[in-house]
Amino acid sequence: MLTALIIVFVLVYAAIALEHPIKINKSASALMGAGWLWTIYAMASGDAHAVSEQLGESLMSTAQIVFFLMGAMTIVEVVDAHNGFEVITLRISTKKLSTLMWMVGFVTFFLSSILDNLTTTIVMISLMKKLLGQRDDRLFFAGIIVIAANAGGAWTPIGDVTTTMLWIGGQVTALNIMKGLFIPSMINLLVPLAVTSYILGPRPVVGVESADAGKQTQTTKFEQNLMFVLGLGILVGVPLFKTVTNLPPFMGILFGLGVLWMIGDLIHRHKDDDERASLTLVHALTKIDMSSIVFFIGILLAVATLEHTHILSGLAQSLDQYVGRIDVIVMLIGLVSAVVDNVPLVAASMGMYDLAKYPADSFLWEFIAYCAGTGGSILIIGSASGVAAMGMEKIDFFWYTKRISLLALIGYLGGAFFYIVEHHIFG
Repeated sequence: MLTALIIVFVLVYAAIALEHPIKINKSASALMGAGWLWTIYAMASGDAHAVSEQLGESLMSTAQIVFFLMGAMTIVEVVDAHNGFEVITLRISTKKLSTLMWMVGFVTFFLSSILDNLTTTIVMISLMKKLLGQRDDRLFFAGIIVIAANAGGAWTPIGDVTTTMLWIGGQVTALNIMKGLFIPSMINLLVPLAVTSYILGPRPVVGVESADAGKQTQTTKFEQNLMFVLGLGILVGVPLFKTVTNLPPFMGILFGLGVLWMIGDLIHRHKDDDERASLTLVHALTKIDMSSIVFFIGILLAVATLEHTHILSGLAQSLDQYVGRIDVIVMLIGLVSAVVDNVPLVAASMGMYDLAKYPADSFLWEFIAYCAGTGGSILIIGSASGVAAMGMEKIDFFWYTKRISLLALIGYLGGAFFYIVEHHIFG
């Protein structure tokens, strides 16, 4: 049975990694993998009741992550529908390309920590299309945006789905992950920015004059500001809600979603149906990326079978035996996340190591959050933000590898070494 489970999981993993060449959506591969793995486990175990109980436990933990993501993605869509992100993006203005890159890098970094790396990448690349007239400049900026978005998402519990998984699973807590990973994540961004700034030199921005040309909006300034502040306030307030109530994060995000829904209906209640249709939360629900949600369901349930059959714990023991050093193991996980999706990698890591041996906020979990979150920047296919940038700007895989990968790698190693040294000195 164990051999069959491993073979099926490896094939599923390969299908996910090769999503674009084989033209099969990774969500389909993940769902089929979950179905096959649980079927093999149920048929071979002979204890239907025990398998059903384990499936119920896995479904409960998976549902918490899925409900949280659905709520967060819907809130972001509502803010975007009201042009709320223009509160930030329209304030970005400079005539020097290197200065603009620093501004874009920092805005992306902090915006990603509040929203998520995928949404932030989409927002910032959309802005670059309005600010930059030369395609070569836009491609370079897109690469930096991917690095900044992944770095910014790694140090908060709501900035990256993998960190969210660790937070909801109890491996990290909100305040400690922010304190522990802020500087390493910032180094991950600063190193590529410094190198890129030196390369760009004094080059001027081309095309910035027409950034606001022909801009139209369906919402008033009051509605933009209100939904922006309210949406970000709800997202930032979820960790506080969890701390005060001890309820799981998905409950806080759903509560906030209800508040946002009610206020949205109130401020648009006097508008015509056609005018308010695109501004409602109902419309936002139709725009969230359900394919990604389904992928998370499939891959988390698939990994759960490896956890219940003790394959992951056996893998952890093998790594400890042959590699030995936990920091090297985690750095390797981060490098692998540049090739394959970091969601199943982190899900597997959560099953490989026991909370009894590695308690919440220990070196292992925080370092996994950093490495898995930022390692995906090394290749453009290694993260959701990279894939989004690839699609929006039609970035070639080899162009990114030649121009951006080395920048992402030195940033990744810089932040990782800082975290290791800091941990050994201060504990």
